[in-house]
Amino acid sequence: MNSPMSSLCSTEWLAAHLEDVRVVDANWYMPDDPRNAENDYLAAHIPGAVYFDIDAIADQASDLPHMMPAPDQFARQVGALGIGNDTMVVVYDHNGMLSSPRVWWMLRAMGHDKVMVLDGGLLKWKAEGRALESGPVTPAPTTFAAAPRPQIMRNFDDVMGIVRDNSARMVDARSRTRFIGEEPEPRAGVRGGHMPGAANVPWRTTVTDAGTMKSDDELRVLFSEAGVDVKAPIVTTCGSGISAAILMLALERIGATQVALYDGSWTEWGGRPEAPVDCP
Repeated sequence: MNSPMSSLCSTEWLAAHLEDVRVVDANWYMPDDPRNAENDYLAAHIPGAVYFDIDAIADQASDLPHMMPAPDQFARQVGALGIGNDTMVVVYDHNGMLSSPRVWWMLRAMGHDKVMVLDGGLLKWKAEGRALESGPVTPAPTTFAAAPRPQIMRNFDDVMGIVRDNSARMVDARSRTRFIGEEPEPRAGVRGGHMPGAANVPWRTTVTDAGTMKSDDELRVLFSEAGVDVKAPIVTTCGSGISAAILMLALERIGATQVALYDGSWTEWGGRPEAPVDCP
């Protein structure tokens, strides 16, 4: 039953263990993408996969997109997907690897370690001609007891402190052009640029064209060239807390053990006038 990887699993492994795991379709698209993530799930998904709506399993009282919900809300909604504390979960998305690591992080942040990301996602699964089904999947609900791990979550005040005292390295997953403020942010009212002292490792550089994560050696080179010490405390950030989780997954793969994710990310930081911004 054990996968050969701790946080990534192969399509071959999943195909052999479909009956033993809860498969979760975490499909999500960027705000400027006209496609509908849930409709695409309903049209074609891995057999038995439930749909995890990142924008619904979120703090609805926040004006920021898909923020982590309170533990009781998370537990209720995840339990309704048939995920209990002993359930082995495999998460995938339709992009290869974009939103699935976000759900991996959410589950981990709420105390659930039995979760892996499908390397290559639905792109690789379909390319290999594996089985698909359509329509909704409604599992029997179960009980999930959340046990939050604040050590892998950071908020605005935490990051303000980091910028002041350099107690951790901020690593930004956005594109280089957004990082340096040359490309406008996709959300209105959000400034361009980056947090003072942040490093830039665009998430797209960590995955192959096929949507699989690059090799450990390639990942080590990427973070090293960006000046990131993987042995030191790191906080990943991006536009809205989605692709920051890809960096978190990549960093875990190469042995980083002190990594947290800034949930509000640039949508919050760039939208708050008191937050300092570097924009060369």
